[in-house]
Amino acid sequence: MTEIADERKNPKKEYIFAVGKNKEAVARLRLYETLKSGLTLNGTEVEKGKMYVNGKNIEQYFGGEAAKAKFLEPFRITNTLDKFTLTFRVSGGGKGGQLDAVVHAIARALSLMDIKNRQMLKKRGFLTRDARVRERRKVGMGGKSRRQKQSPKR
Repeated sequence: MTEIADERKNPKKEYIFAVGKNKEAVARLRLYETLKSGLTLNGTEVEKGKMYVNGKNIEQYFGGEAAKAKFLEPFRITNTLDKFTLTFRVSGGGKGGQLDAVVHAIARALSLMDIKNRQMLKKRGFLTRDARVRERRKVGMGGKSRRQKQSPKR
């Protein structure tokens, strides 16, 4: 009975979990070092060394060479290209903010793996969160955050 209770308290994790944020976008990441057989995502078999965002391949979700270079940069810095399988759940913001949130999540997960990775990623600025968010609307400003109501001439 105690063995079962111990397993529930400390289950062996199959992945490293990290969250990346940028503006309004949030990316939740699962980084698999070893991939167990039979892992599926939206009915498709997950392949080793691939990255999936909201059930799609990352190249389909973020099109273009510039985006590809951006999300592969943390792996190039730490020399861990094609060593892990990653799955993301991304929500909020636009595609640009979501891409930056994905890069932030990748950097956080790699820094959790090894302290040497953390030093390299911190130096390049990948662990810094972009905290800019939309300014809230103020009362009495005519519906905008900085606009003031027009005053009468006379």
